[in-house]
Amino acid sequence: MDYNIIYTNKEIHDYISGAGVVAFDFETAPDDEWRDEPKAALDAHKAHIVGISLSVKGDSAVYIPLSHKVGVNAIDPDGVMKYLREVVFENPSVVKVAHNLSFEAMFLYALGIVVCEPCYDTIAAAQLTLKSKFEFRNLSDSGLKLLSTSLFGADMPDFATVTAGRLFDEMDPADKETLRYACADSDYTLRLYHKFNEWFAKNLPRHREIVERVESPTAVYCGIMKYNGVPMDVDTMLKRQKEAEEKLTALRTEIAEMTDGVDIGANASTSAFKRYLFSELGLPVLKTTEKHQEAADDATMIMLTDYCRDKRPELVRLFELVQEYRKWGKLKSTYIDGYLTHINTATGRIHPDLMPLGTETGRFASRNPNLQNCPRKDNDPVGVRNFIAVPKGSLIVSLDFSQIELRVGAFYCRDERMLQTYRTGGDIHAATTSVIFRIPFETAADKNEPHYKEPRLREHIEGLRD
Repeated sequence: MDYNIIYTNKEIHDYISGAGVVAFDFETAPDDEWRDEPKAALDAHKAHIVGISLSVKGDSAVYIPLSHKVGVNAIDPDGVMKYLREVVFENPSVVKVAHNLSFEAMFLYALGIVVCEPCYDTIAAAQLTLKSKFEFRNLSDSGLKLLSTSLFGADMPDFATVTAGRLFDEMDPADKETLRYACADSDYTLRLYHKFNEWFAKNLPRHREIVERVESPTAVYCGIMKYNGVPMDVDTMLKRQKEAEEKLTALRTEIAEMTDGVDIGANASTSAFKRYLFSELGLPVLKTTEKHQEAADDATMIMLTDYCRDKRPELVRLFELVQEYRKWGKLKSTYIDGYLTHINTATGRIHPDLMPLGTETGRFASRNPNLQNCPRKDNDPVGVRNFIAVPKGSLIVSLDFSQIELRVGAFYCRDERMLQTYRTGGDIHAATTSVIFRIPFETAADKNEPHYKEPRLREHIEGLRD
């Protein structure tokens, strides 16, 4: 491989001059305050760029050391970033290629640089190419080391092997293995760019357009959104945490009084609780798990509640308590305890991972934590959405597409009943619930009905069974 270390803008110019496509990759390390924190090197609020590798042709790359603590760095690191901003990152004549572009975009945004189109994220390209004849690659199939090995037979040592427990700025950039590791990332990213574009041209040309015009620019703004994060009201969260603990204790005590102290665990789904329901109480098994065991999920609790209203009315209160207990347990573990663990100690905000192609269906995903599934206001006694703090002088705007998947389905399937429902501003779920359960439409659509949500959930369960 033709891998070299360079130190000046002139050397950068000599290497990339005339190139219309430039692949780049960053090596990062934690700032001094955060050097003992695991994964701080991945956080643009706690880390900095140690060096940049560039590649403009196969089997070739250069590495520009910026802030290594060992060895020699670029003569003018700030000048290098200013030059690269002009000739690469914000240059509309150069295609900027990166693997996981949102990561590099986040670190550049921290320096006041926004990656401009045209740009190309090879992770997005990987996910829009076939892994086999029958399945597309997913996120776990799209790592740079994995793709480089499987598609090019590359020998790519992992980070832990190369660094041997050190941070990257503790590596000598002129060392052969350090240089090879840094340069290989941009080299193989460029190879993936050409490999995937050849595949698109042969199989799915429109997918290249999606990568270039939709997914890659989106990746840039995902990096910006991750850097900005979501401000959180920690005081309110801690107050609600205490209230939730008190509520769970009260519910657990009341359930214990009704079950003679049966251990229900954290989610009321222990083996002891199942034995109590189906053996001691003799309730029917209305649903089983994949392993053919008695199910005790939320759908089962709803079905048992319906059964007991007719057959065992004295037990209805128990199932209402169990559902309430589970709801509070979920709210506390996921939305209070879980969110608190993800608050960034440098910013006081949550900075989730945002993945435009994070699901098999191609829907946007969020993780660490999942901030896309905050409970609805009408089913949340904790007030999770109030945890988001509004910065001074700002507003929070809440927007949502109403039943967007069903609307798209109605349009493409040309289902006249669904289309008519939407044309007249109707409620498609109420219409479905009315037909399935033979209840008046007005009743199914009335949100003030005591059991408004239960038929809709059963409608969903019936749909899954079908």
